Order: sequence, then C-alpha cells, then structure tokens
Amino acid sequence: MLRESYPFVEDSFSRFPSQSNIYGLCQAGEQELLAATLKGKVVCFRYQELQQKVRPVAKEVQFTYIPVDAEIVSIDAFNKSPPKRGLVVGITFIKDSGDKATPFLNIYCDYEPGSEFNLESIAQSCLNLELQFTPFQLYHTEVQCADGGSETVFLLSGHDQRIHLYKEVRSLPGPTNFNLNLKMLVLWLDMLSIAGGRRLSAFGCQNGCLGLALVNQTGPEILQSWRVQFDSPISTVLLFPLSCQTECIQPSMEMEGYNLLVTSNIEMAVIYRDVQERGLSWSTCLSESDQWDAVLCALVIDLDFDGQKEVLLGTYGQELLCYKFQPTGGRHDGQFQLQWRRSFKSPLLSIIYLDLTGDGLRELAVLTLKGLHILQHSLTSTAALVLQRLAQRVSALTANSELESAKAQNTEDVPAQKQECTTQTPSN
Repeated sequence: MLRESYPFVEDSFSRFPSQSNIYGLCQAGEQELLAATLKGKVVCFRYQELQQKVRPVAKEVQFTYIPVDAEIVSIDAFNKSPPKRGLVVGITFIKDSGDKATPFLNIYCDYEPGSEFNLESIAQSCLNLELQFTPFQLYHTEVQCADGGSETVFLLSGHDQRIHLYKEVRSLPGPTNFNLNLKMLVLWLDMLSIAGGRRLSAFGCQNGCLGLALVNQTGPEILQSWRVQFDSPISTVLLFPLSCQTECIQPSMEMEGYNLLVTSNIEMAVIYRDVQERGLSWSTCLSESDQWDAVLCALVIDLDFDGQKEVLLGTYGQELLCYKFQPTGGRHDGQFQLQWRRSFKSPLLSIIYLDLTGDGLRELAVLTLKGLHILQHSLTSTAALVLQRLAQRVSALTANSELESAKAQNTEDVPAQKQECTTQTPSN
C-alpha cells in the first residue's frame, strides 16, 4: 500500500454483540448510522459532545416488535420527500417459531409533530407486515407521482424472484404493496434519476445476470434495456457519474455520462462506461480486484477533493481497495488504476460516507464482521489542501479585481480624450 496516498486515519472502532451482513448498515438522518446484527439487535452510532469533547457513541435502540430470537436480514432508512417531514426506518427479519421460520417487514415512522426525527420515539411506532417470501436487500428510491411530484418508497427483493414496492397511502397512514416479477433472485439493485425525466435502473442477480434499463419516469415506459450474464452471483451494482459538479473545484477531466460498477463473487469488478448512451457495450475491468476473495461492497466518492470520484471496493479478504480513473490520450480514454489498499482484521460488509461529526468533513464508515470502523480524513493533509484552495481563490479574486479596475480606468479615460479633441478643433 502506498502510505502517502492513503487519506484516512482510524478514529474509532465499535464491536457489536454479533455479526452483521451486507444489508446491515444504513444512514439515518444527517449524522447517524444504524447497524443491524443478525441476532435481532440494532445499534445507533453517532458523535456526541461529552466532557467538552466530541466522542463516538454506540447505543442499542429497542425497536418494537422484533423478537429476541429474530434474525435481522436488512435495514434501510430515509427522510420523507418534502413537504412531508419525518424519518422512516425499515427492518426485515426472520422469526424462528420452532416449526417454521416466518419473515417480516417492520416499518417505523412517527407522525407526531416534534417526534418525527426522534429515533427513540420512531422505534416505538411500528407497522408490522408478515411476508410470504424470504427478504434480501431493502432499498429506497424516489418515484414520480401522478400529480407531478415525487415520493420516496421502499423496494424489497425476495426469494420469490420479485421486487416488492412499499409506499405510503396518502389517505391513510401505512404502506401499500406492489411487486414486479423478474423471475430472478435479485441480490442488489440501484437506481439513478437523470436529465429529461429519465431513470437508470440496474440489478444484479444470484444466477449472475446483470440487468440495466433506461426508463421514462413520466410514462412510466422502458425506453431501452440490456442484459449481460456473469459466471457468479452479482454482489453489488452501483450507478454513478465520474465527475463531481462543484462551484469551487474545476475537474481536470470532465467525464460526461453515467457509469455502472458491477462486482461479483469470483470475477474482477467491471465498470460499464456511458451506459445511458452505450448500454453495456463499453466495459473496463478493475485489475487485481479479484485477488482478495469476493467483493462484498462498493462506494464511489471523491476522496481527494479534486472533482473526480474514486471507486472503493470492500472484500471478504479483509481489504479496502481504492481505484482512480487515469486518462490516456482522449478525454474519455483511460483505465481505472489501483491507488492504495488498506487491510482490516475481518471481512468488509458495507461502506458509507457521511459527515458524522457535523464539521463539514465527511467520515468513512466501514462495517465488518466484527464491528464498525470510523475512518477520518487526515487533518494535516486536509488543512494543507484548504490553504492551497484559499490561496487559489484569493489569487483569482485579486486578478479579477485588477481587471475590473483596469476596465474602469479605461472607461474614465475615453470621455477625457474626447473633450481634449473638441477643445483643439479650430473654428471657421
């Protein structure tokens, strides 16, 4: 590993009472994480000011109607779409009743004003739904409504080879259920809204099938769809643009279009480029991504603040890998190269990038079989980068000020010259 390029230091580690899985971590609100363990426990992780210092706190939250013998499968949370307010938490679990195992989906949401973001209060407001299938990934996304607005819904994949949608009925509190029959067991899905009222939808299946669709959301209508077959189960699919659109950072390489990251159990990770235009025809492999066992989780974020995103992969072989696009020749040509890797003491299950401390600098939360690691950016290198960016901004502002002054001076000189010419003109 190239130590000089590794941007994080570990701030804390929280050990859990039992192990989790790849669906066991989610963000809850702006500065909190929820981690679910297989033995029915949900741990809330946050930073709090204790004894005049900001310290990490991991606390178990008692969500109602989850039996002590339940095995939690997946957890997810989202804030309601405006103008509604409130945090919604979904938890799927399997209750072992001795003679049979019964799956459930619990949806938690407090409708009382003032309590809609209080996690302790939300955990007591439960809608308990018995499922007729074994649940897998619980995922939330925004969908277009008939009135032109949008609404956030839960999508749940199951062993019945369907995708189930749960949305709130506006006339009555509680969800309604729709399902899509794909005839394949979906392990992971991802969706991304793009320009023109369209949406990209990707899913990866247990049989190795990768699916991608371009959808007109106002229809809804499937404009195009593509399928590719892998040789092993798909563990992650992730849609992303490669460049960040920020006001203060101008990326050195503008990468137009959207890409699709695909990881599987035994093959190298693959990135399909410009998928909204080319579908699954233009691919590039991430070299060495198959050297540390199966890739279980992935994330695409801008770690070095240069306006271009990096690809993070977490493996069962206890490695965190970071790849960055390196252009060659034309602006769209190039390869993703391994920048650094970091070893952990147990397999990596999930990765989330969020601002836990509220200081404007996000942390990397890494869920492993043994617990939750919180990695923070190196303050030394970050401070140096801030000073460099401030110097660039001051230089740009100074140059603009000098240019405006020169323009103003030229404007003042023009009338004076005209007056002088008028005075020297001889009379007839």
